Amino acid sequence: MRFRDQAENSADNTYGRFSAFISYSHDDMAAAARLQQKLERYRLPKQVAAAHANSTRTLGPIFRDRDDLAAGTSLSAAIRDAISRAECLIVVCSPAAANSRWVAAEIALFRELHPGKPILPAIISGHPQEAFPAELLLNGNEPLAADLRAEADGPQLGLLKIIAGVAGVPLDALIQRDAQRKLRRVMAITVVAIAAVIIMGAMTIFALHARNEAARQRAAAEGLVEFMLTDLRETLRGVGRPDAMTVVNAEALEHYRAQGDLASLPPESLERRARVILAMGEDDTVAGRPELAERKYLEAYRTTAALLALTPKSSDSIFGHAQSAFYVGQSALLRGDRQTALRHWNAYRDLAGRLAKVEPNSVRSQMELGYSEGNLCDLYVRNGGNLTVALRHCMAAIDYEKKALALEPTNRKIKQDLANRYGWAANVKTRLGAFQDVLALRKTEAQLMQELAASDPRNVEYALRSSWALIGMADAHIALKQYRAAEQLLQKSIAGSSAILAAGQGNLPVMETELRLWMLLARTQKFQGQDNVASMAAARRIRQKMEVLGPSFRQAAKKIWTSYIGTEG
Repeated sequence: MRFRDQAENSADNTYGRFSAFISYSHDDMAAAARLQQKLERYRLPKQVAAAHANSTRTLGPIFRDRDDLAAGTSLSAAIRDAISRAECLIVVCSPAAANSRWVAAEIALFRELHPGKPILPAIISGHPQEAFPAELLLNGNEPLAADLRAEADGPQLGLLKIIAGVAGVPLDALIQRDAQRKLRRVMAITVVAIAAVIIMGAMTIFALHARNEAARQRAAAEGLVEFMLTDLRETLRGVGRPDAMTVVNAEALEHYRAQGDLASLPPESLERRARVILAMGEDDTVAGRPELAERKYLEAYRTTAALLALTPKSSDSIFGHAQSAFYVGQSALLRGDRQTALRHWNAYRDLAGRLAKVEPNSVRSQMELGYSEGNLCDLYVRNGGNLTVALRHCMAAIDYEKKALALEPTNRKIKQDLANRYGWAANVKTRLGAFQDVLALRKTEAQLMQELAASDPRNVEYALRSSWALIGMADAHIALKQYRAAEQLLQKSIAGSSAILAAGQGNLPVMETELRLWMLLARTQKFQGQDNVASMAAARRIRQKMEVLGPSFRQAAKKIWTSYIGTEG
């Protein structure tokens, strides 16, 4: 454990008081140092500082130990002295802290010396049950804590809770001051965005009036556009104002339309133009504006086509145009235009083939071939398409992605994508009635996902996809009347994923999967003439939980229930 840098250990504070003592595990040293730095830099609002014990805007000296304790069974004299002079104790809670004897000893000593002073737990990782040191739970109650994890209070609100506890001031006053600060920041950024649009418009006008200055003005304007559509976009998202990008997007698109003939633009301008327009299309897609998104994708497609015409042998140009072709095809498919989607996705596959010739046996080229074949598999499966053709594309996708995985065996993304391809092929085989083939495909899918789940046991998506593969195998066993084999698979999936599924309550895919497992198990037991009361009761409990979580959960639960029972009852 470590001693704090400078002021609190100086002669000026030899006999003074510490506003807080930070207790933490050595494994959490970096997090404790960041917390100390934020506490020391914080300034209380003027109207709140009057209620602070020292009537100052700073919190005062914060103690964090810096030198490792000597091996032994008791705390050093320096630590004991610091704790004796601390007004409160901040405990950095994590699984490592829960297992630290030094953290436990510091908590016990603080309680002994200051039974009436506050102890402020601050969770930085792990669930509360595994993060709290046992000394915090002596009265049998879980203490109120500032939870700095992103999925809980978050770093900002969690910090304000700690500051309120150290300063002894109302949390509401600090939250109000923080909100005012954020509002001022948003207003400043919005002014910058509007000013940037005005500047860009002026620069475009100057470019039209001065031919000799056109190249320089274009480069400056495009640099500003890229700033607005990259750095500025991330900043506005960070302060909760993505809507402010609407005017920026419109001005940027008008700037590019005014450039006219793309053949006159240099390759670097075309590449930048394509990237920013695709980013704009993604913004529209996320905002639920598919028609506007498609316009952006078509504009990007026109740009990458011009770039490819300029540099036909460039692997990056080929790759960039392939991405545009994919997005245009995806937009067409979403609005039901299957022929346009097929044309662009065939073009995507051809471009992936060109990429493989320019960079043969690269991971990127093999994955692009796999993605393009997978898209065509998806397309032919939809709306009662040609399943034989769909299967051919599915199996081709598997072959390409297997090659990519052989090139990078530890790449988790490739392994997950390959498992997904096996799942798609199994879906086609199911519709063709080839259930023995389904079992083989699902078995491979399950093995890939179980390897990923074993490498990251807390990954919910890995656990879900493992369960989906086992559900697919169970469905195939049921179709073959192999009910006992189906039951064993389902029991294995339920037992193996129970902990992570329980932790995902409130997550729609997690609860859908859990409901399907129990409903399918109940059906399998019924087919064997077994008692399925317990399985149906478990399924009913999950459905009842989903019923109170909102319309999307209720609708999903009803759909799954009726698919297995045939009635809403």
